[in-house]
Amino acid sequence: MEGEGIAGSSSALLFFLLLLLFGDLSAVSGRPLSGGLGKPRPDDAAATARWLVAQNSWGVLSTISSELGGSPFGNVVSFSDGVPGEGCGVPYFYLTALDPTARHALADERSSFTISEFPLGSCGKIDPENPTCAKLTLTGKLKLLDNQTSETEFAQNALFSKHPEMEDWPKGHHFQIFKLLIKDLFLIDWFGGAKPLSPEQYFNNSKSSSAM
Repeated sequence: MEGEGIAGSSSALLFFLLLLLFGDLSAVSGRPLSGGLGKPRPDDAAATARWLVAQNSWGVLSTISSELGGSPFGNVVSFSDGVPGEGCGVPYFYLTALDPTARHALADERSSFTISEFPLGSCGKIDPENPTCAKLTLTGKLKLLDNQTSETEFAQNALFSKHPEMEDWPKGHHFQIFKLLIKDLFLIDWFGGAKPLSPEQYFNNSKSSSAM
């Protein structure tokens, strides 16, 4: 019993120190978002990554700029991985070649896409760079979809359901649907560095639907 008391005191002290150092820890407490959508546990990397992609609606898409001598170019873009509650994990984008991002991807498909938990409002008062405020970078190839495939229809429904105004964007701008073919994932949602996570684990996660 004495040992249990000491262990309990140590745990309480550790929590208090974390609270002092990092402020509001609501980002890791599973506090529900609007609609009762809660963040998965920090030890479930695949579910957390899928949750971040499902709940976010925009992020920073980085491409290789041939116009800037091969320098990386980051651009804020809207995206969707499916209609609400039915995310597939694949980020889809509605882009025009009038914008540098699409032009870069058509010349060099290598891309990365970064999203943060912070816009969801579940990080509380902590800084977005705090490890307990989850962030995810997906690296791979940004590919233009063939208009004649069923995937394009799925992607269009996903995008227009999350971003209704896209339907009214100028037809003369020739917007097209792109997807990120994910090759690597970089996730931080707690202390201790990036979580090991493969594309197979990400897409085969059986708990993602319950978190979305």
